Amino acid sequence: MPSTLPNERIDLRTSPEIKELIVRAASTAGLSVSAFLLGAAQERAKQILTENESITLTPRDWRAFVKALDNTEKPRPKLASAMKRHRNWQQSKP
Repeated sequence: MPSTLPNERIDLRTSPEIKELIVRAASTAGLSVSAFLLGAAQERAKQILTENESITLTPRDWRAFVKALDNTEKPRPKLASAMKRHRNWQQSKP
């Protein structure tokens, strides 16, 4: 449950057909239209961000990735900077 009351607004326009579809689905789910839309949008937003902010590797690909990182001959300042930013970003997540 959020600790503060929601006060931000999102306005949108749609066709009568899509509105009716959403109203029927929200009613079937026992939710208000706002709760239905917010829940669906939040779920999809999390899914998109998860898919785009993580990398999934097979065990073989992971070993190749680690080997490539371990076998660097020269300093990689951009890689080091990216790793530091990622570490800081991960630590700042709630």
